[in-house]
Amino acid sequence: MALVAHSRDREAFVKLFRHFAPRLMSYMRKLGTDNNITEGLVQDVMLTLWRQAESYDPEKSYVSSWVFAIARNRRIDRYRRQRLVPIDQNYLQGQLHLQNQVDESPSQDQDIEHQEVEALLKEAIESLPADQASLLELAFYEDMTHKEIADHENLPLGTVKSRLRLAINKLRRILGSSI
Repeated sequence: MALVAHSRDREAFVKLFRHFAPRLMSYMRKLGTDNNITEGLVQDVMLTLWRQAESYDPEKSYVSSWVFAIARNRRIDRYRRQRLVPIDQNYLQGQLHLQNQVDESPSQDQDIEHQEVEALLKEAIESLPADQASLLELAFYEDMTHKEIADHENLPLGTVKSRLRLAINKLRRILGSSI
């Protein structure tokens, strides 16, 4: 990263691109991003990495954390610009550590398995108390921060955090080994 930032070294950037591009594609797909949008977002992230490499501070974060933060923000910006609601079923599953990697070309069996997981997850969320389920929806489907949720729901920030933690723990217990 230092070579890209200070020397604008193209070979170093190619190595970064080869390392991060496939991971970013997988990450975007895991978040439920449409395949047509994914490629453009990844290219945008890599272009941003090239243009803003000098702003990276290794004392604040790892390179991967910085790159994935850029990716997350670009995705949010894209959906806000288009006023689309992203489908974040997979993001919630990722948060629950139910899925570690997404195959680049899922088979029909994987598609069916994915649908079954989504159905189980939906059923599990519906079994939660209404206050916890609604906070989960705001956090994961509306992509709101804890602070934004607290303001939106007129709740103390600590209450939002504890209800979300309880909800995620209940989902883990409900889903258990069924996934």
